Amino acid sequence: MAKAQLPPLGVKVSGDIEHRPGGPNPHRARVRWFDPRSGRRLSRSEMLPTSDDAEDWIKRMRRLAARGITPDTATMTLAEYGAEDSEVWPLAMRGLEAKTLDPYRAGWRLRVVPTLGHIGVAGVTNGIVDRAVHSWIADGHSRSTVKNSLAVLVRVMEQAVRDGLIDVNPARVVGWQQQYKQAEDELDDPRSLALRNWADLQRLSSALVARSAGEYIGWGDAVEFSACTAARIGEVSGVRVRDIDTDSWLWTVCRQTTPGPGGLIDKGTKGKRRRVAPIIPEIRPMLSRRIAAAGRRPDARIFTGPRGGRITTAVLRDATHWDAVVLSLGYEFLRRHDLRHTGLTWMADAGVPLHVLRKIAGHGSLTTTQRYLHPDMRAVERAGRSLSGYLGGSGSGTDPAGPKVVPRRVPGGHLRSVP
Repeated sequence: MAKAQLPPLGVKVSGDIEHRPGGPNPHRARVRWFDPRSGRRLSRSEMLPTSDDAEDWIKRMRRLAARGITPDTATMTLAEYGAEDSEVWPLAMRGLEAKTLDPYRAGWRLRVVPTLGHIGVAGVTNGIVDRAVHSWIADGHSRSTVKNSLAVLVRVMEQAVRDGLIDVNPARVVGWQQQYKQAEDELDDPRSLALRNWADLQRLSSALVARSAGEYIGWGDAVEFSACTAARIGEVSGVRVRDIDTDSWLWTVCRQTTPGPGGLIDKGTKGKRRRVAPIIPEIRPMLSRRIAAAGRRPDARIFTGPRGGRITTAVLRDATHWDAVVLSLGYEFLRRHDLRHTGLTWMADAGVPLHVLRKIAGHGSLTTTQRYLHPDMRAVERAGRSLSGYLGGSGSGTDPAGPKVVPRRVPGGHLRSVP
């Protein structure tokens, strides 16, 4: 049988500290409350080494009880209500993965509490949240940092709505993203983040291998595979032998490696969307070699670290001295995720139709895929020559007088010349 919570939920708790000399724990912390069923006055106590420890224990007992609409809860500050050792925190953060919870926790500690923590829960308004977000942006925090800080505030305030402390969540503000005005190049021109050609990719691959411990060739193989299939590093780490069809040379992208509770885990791809990516001839010999090295076992990983471990973008960065290598090659803009931008940009320039490119990329929005279709200067020049040829001014065999004009009968029996 589950042990009853003491103090019970929703009761008002009083506390006191008594100093009793002698022994390692001379401070007795005590909390008292009226039992909601019997009406009797009950108490709970704990012997602690210091008065600060005793005060913290009493505060913890108060937070444990403050779950209903009581004077204690109603007058709580935001910092007290959403404290990480309170019962509110795990309720507000339920369902989050470890890799998401960590930046949320940092946002709460470093931005929400210093900016808004002193305000009572019921005193947090839309205007106050607007000003807080504006101050975070003015301090130079990135878009993702502000997003994580606002997201954790939204969750805590949503719990306050469920507790009945407030009627509407004031943290659900919109429009703050517009203040960045293209702060991230990737949002508007991912093409600018791509490598230029196959030779640049091979140069990068070789340099990363040369800087790694033991010159492990697997790092270069993973980088080339990522760029040529427009895949994320986590997806490269997740590929198994059974995912590769060596008859049609197609890869079924169905999992990725990502941080999770207790370490790295394999899970579905982003957006839970399976997709198929082509494997070009340039990397097929490398892939065949790695499949053979894996013993052709269906569940064997094709790309691993030198000790057989799973690859992440952080592992790749540290093992290859990525930042120093890309700087030495003149690619100081290049991140691991830009290998994906490289593959999608190359496919777009190769003429892959938009709807096909979207399927290969696994994009949920067609607008996202369209960002890779910005024509380069050669495409613009070809468009100009094509138009000139159509109009007959390029000597390409068309009528120099321009498009032919043919008569067409229009209503009323009259003839009108139309091209």
